[in-house]
Amino acid sequence: MRVAVVHDWLYVIGGAERVLEQILQVFPDADVYSVFASLSEDERRRIGITRPVRTTFLQRIPRVGRWHRALLPLMPLAIEQLDLSQYDLVISSSYAVAKGVLTGPDQLHVSYVHSPIRYAWDLQHRYLAEVGSSRGLKSMLMRALLHKIRIWDFRTAHGPDVMIANSNFIARRIRKVYGRTAQVIYPPVGLSTRTQATPKGDYFLTASRLVPYKNIEVVVRAFALLPDMKLKVGGSGPQAEYLKKIATPNVEFIGFVEDGKLRELMAGARAFIFAAEEDFGIIPVEAQSEGTPVLALRRGGSRETVVDGYTGLFYDEPTPEAISATVRAFVARETAFSAEDCVTNAGRFSAERFRAELRAAVDAALSARRSEEAATLASFQNVAGRKEKPLEAARP
Repeated sequence: MRVAVVHDWLYVIGGAERVLEQILQVFPDADVYSVFASLSEDERRRIGITRPVRTTFLQRIPRVGRWHRALLPLMPLAIEQLDLSQYDLVISSSYAVAKGVLTGPDQLHVSYVHSPIRYAWDLQHRYLAEVGSSRGLKSMLMRALLHKIRIWDFRTAHGPDVMIANSNFIARRIRKVYGRTAQVIYPPVGLSTRTQATPKGDYFLTASRLVPYKNIEVVVRAFALLPDMKLKVGGSGPQAEYLKKIATPNVEFIGFVEDGKLRELMAGARAFIFAAEEDFGIIPVEAQSEGTPVLALRRGGSRETVVDGYTGLFYDEPTPEAISATVRAFVARETAFSAEDCVTNAGRFSAERFRAELRAAVDAALSARRSEEAATLASFQNVAGRKEKPLEAARP
């Protein structure tokens, strides 16, 4: 069976690329397609890409990875130029345009949807505010562009034969914007391989890219209300200097840290604090796999990965007051939280489980396709058999 895997674009290794890595473990002989690819050879090998990535005309644009957001209007056209007619099975890993590849009725297209295009649908207003385009001529032009992208996105949502969502939260978004039912297969998470428990330190931890939608600011401001407690902030990004200016002395910025060091910090933290509304949210699961409870915003994928009262606590609003109150509540019952419960819960999101569920979903779709063909053959044979009987009866 000839297999193609289509990914939106390849210029950094993030959560979506970790999903791609596991898809390629299930289908190691698949050809990989992408709108553009600027990963180094070493980075490609790290996620299992062992042959050249087939790209679109956007690949010829210099430093395309840096400017790709400005190229969004061209991406629907670009993805539709990929010729996949030679493949029996197409798997798209899509958070933007990959699901829009053109396939025929005899090809099976399975789309793993990380999210419908967030900034074109329910997050449009927040996106425009963050880029300073809430009003004015630029805002009008961007709104018109996003309107056209929504039309294209909705039309192409009917191309995949099978749609898979990365969480129930995203399945609800898919049902609302596409009118389709999606099976849920949680993405793979790299779970801890630690064999011995790490002694807990005296600090709380938060970590992410330091950008506005991650809500690190409210966590930092919360610890201004908690002067007797310590917070470590991991990560880098455009908000770094601003956050340092507003932070109180009990907040320490540790910058970007490699995964191994971050895991050690997670294991030693009293709790991990997560304030973003994510489609799934890998980092809270990683923290739980290190035996650390998570204090999370009760929105998005966190509602499916954190068990309130057992592997962490929820707060309802991303405000300093809500976070500080939740930290106080956690401290009051800190000994009631078990590292074993956290590790057990994180085990639900292993890479092995992802591969098995993806393989089963594809096999079920292929089986359904074969059943259709068998039903057609059986129907023909039944009709043909009924026609023969009168002829046999008429013979002398």
